[in-house]
Amino acid sequence: MLHAGQVNLMAEPALPVYCFASVMFTLRPAMTAQHSIKQSFPVLEMSCAACAASVESALKSLKGIHQASVNFATQTALVEYNPAMVNPEAMRQAVQAIGYDLALGNPDSLNGQDEAGAIQYQALKKRTLWASALSVPVVILSMFFMHWQPGIYLSMVLTAPVVFYFGRSFFIHAFKQARHGQANMDTLVALSTGIAFLFSVFNTLFPEIFIHYGLQPHVYYEAASVIIAFISLGKWLEARARAKTSSAIKKLMGLQPKTVRILMNGTEQDISAAEVRPGNMVLVRPGEKIPVDGVIHSGHSYIDESMLTGEPLPVFKKEGDRVFAGTINQQGSFQFEAHQVGTHTLLARIIRTVQQAQGSKAPVQKLADKVSGIFVPVVIGIAVVTFAAWLALAGTEALSHALVASVSVLVIACPCALGLATPTAIMVGIGKGAEHNMLIKNAESLERAHQVTAVVFDKTGTLTNGKPVVTDMAWLDGLENTPQLLAALCAMESRSEHPLAQAITAFCARNNLTPAKVSHFENLPGKGVRATINNRVFFAGNDQLISEAEIINCAQLEATAQHWKEKGYTVIWFADQQKVLAALALADEVRTFAAEAVQELNRSHKMVCLLTGDNEETARTVAGQLGIKHFRGAALPHDKVSFISRLQQQGHVVAMVGDGINDAPALATADVSIAMGKGTDIALDTASITLLTTDLRYIAKVLRLSSLTVRTLRQNLFWAFVYNILGLPIAAGVLYPLNGFLLNPMIAGAAMAMSSVSVVSNSLRLRFIKL
Repeated sequence: MLHAGQVNLMAEPALPVYCFASVMFTLRPAMTAQHSIKQSFPVLEMSCAACAASVESALKSLKGIHQASVNFATQTALVEYNPAMVNPEAMRQAVQAIGYDLALGNPDSLNGQDEAGAIQYQALKKRTLWASALSVPVVILSMFFMHWQPGIYLSMVLTAPVVFYFGRSFFIHAFKQARHGQANMDTLVALSTGIAFLFSVFNTLFPEIFIHYGLQPHVYYEAASVIIAFISLGKWLEARARAKTSSAIKKLMGLQPKTVRILMNGTEQDISAAEVRPGNMVLVRPGEKIPVDGVIHSGHSYIDESMLTGEPLPVFKKEGDRVFAGTINQQGSFQFEAHQVGTHTLLARIIRTVQQAQGSKAPVQKLADKVSGIFVPVVIGIAVVTFAAWLALAGTEALSHALVASVSVLVIACPCALGLATPTAIMVGIGKGAEHNMLIKNAESLERAHQVTAVVFDKTGTLTNGKPVVTDMAWLDGLENTPQLLAALCAMESRSEHPLAQAITAFCARNNLTPAKVSHFENLPGKGVRATINNRVFFAGNDQLISEAEIINCAQLEATAQHWKEKGYTVIWFADQQKVLAALALADEVRTFAAEAVQELNRSHKMVCLLTGDNEETARTVAGQLGIKHFRGAALPHDKVSFISRLQQQGHVVAMVGDGINDAPALATADVSIAMGKGTDIALDTASITLLTTDLRYIAKVLRLSSLTVRTLRQNLFWAFVYNILGLPIAAGVLYPLNGFLLNPMIAGAAMAMSSVSVVSNSLRLRFIKL
């Protein structure tokens, strides 16, 4: 039965619960059977979104490449390929053929992109500083000594190395692009600066030709050199800003210690973290970070696992407990055996997931990519039309004005701003999420989450702790706290592996109860247990067990049990062969902050629903405690799928929150899937978003982060489009007939450089917004 109306489920035949788990876990072997590998490579020498499109096209053209996605903002290519048909070296050669490069460092290294980026950054910095240093005297000569003949020759000499040495990458890439019938931002820069320089050289060496026709032989050395300097400066600033967008990754990497102390042949040795191998015995002292995943062999301590779980309190760890890389040892010292090392640790998996998410493309980026793909040819066409129009319509200064206007058009056009608008916002948004224990798997999920109108919760392990505890115990009059009976109950439940029995065993341990000696024990599936203790037969179980054994129950205990059931508790009876001795109430307690989280979602006008496989009464009780109006009990996995599908048909965008494994079908059906996890329990392969904390308030934070990110990328796209829509006509000279204004190519170059920097800077604002 569904409560609070609004959604009616179609009846469907029940499906076995186990089939969903088998479906979920056969996905990965299927990929392995096809020998498919997914790997990320740093891409070098990209200068705009059109470059990313060219690299992506080159990779996809290779046999054996199943999928390739190149992200300009992250400067990476995420490639899924068959290693039997193609290898990274072949990919590199294909990319090099069109003027770019792939960095093929250690595939197990998480720092390859940073290393390649650092080299490229230093080269860009050097080019920028030298180009700027040589451009300054050229500008001074052009402004104050424009008619001094030696100054013109000196400008030519100073500009040549700026254009053809420090700006050589623009010409090399443009040439390689032209060979393949393609064009990008480098094409625009190479055309504009090359034309300006060659025209100036011609007028410097042969000024009499223009003078013969009564024209002034203008030179534009300052335009050519300053365009190179400004664009290089813009690229340098852009690279610095882009590096800040990946600060979340750097923080995660910073959790990994560089050196490790291991025990080898009875002696302590300090080695690099990269040299640790499974089976090594690692020593950890107070205050040190744990370098790899493993299991404690000896010793105990409290460990700060907040970077994995978001829980502020340190966790006590003893022999046999698991420890994880990046967590911090507090007080004690211990030894542990390394199990997962290098890129196989949980921390490394989280870092890799964030990296791949930051490199993924949001749906809204497709529009920008399409525009960027045709942008450069269109701009070249506009420049040609501008040049022809000025020649046809202008007077004596037609050629000079035509050259200035067409060069300005080529320079001011900025496909970079369009290419950076979406991915930089996505990078910062996903990084912000990682810093706040929200692991977002892809850009599409982050973009989609802001549209969510309905949030569906699983109960067990999501809204509740997932572990039942004993909340109440009632005895038959006169039997309260009888030591022999408590010892018998403790002994019976300690023999059972049922989750409810484990909860009662934990209750006994908390109360320091010692189990009695059991002479005979029998498990009664679906009912409970029976045991013989001190020649007396005892039972512990549910209503069915008591009924079938024809054990007498008293009215007072039955009334108490009924009250518990109305509150949604599970009742376990404890009896001997004649009568019921006691009743225990067990409940899966609601998580801390669950009610607050639901209230926050209600305040933001989200429809909140509860689905559970538990009975209707339990569902009603939990929903009442948390203020959830829409709930359903006794829901099998296929019922949850139908429920979500029905909401979607009604126009809702649905987020499903579950444990990421048992709720796999519902998570797969939802528009946005959110898995709850605590370190080892995170379902990286199931949900599109995983919360590395049990604090349900982070669900509202995920939705808010999505809204802020989408707002930022829309701002970026708006200003990138507006900049180009307004900038191109002004550069072409539409204002000249009105007020005689003709844009200087130097100013156009500066505007173009700053447009990219402004887009990245706007995205960086997300880093400082409080969720």
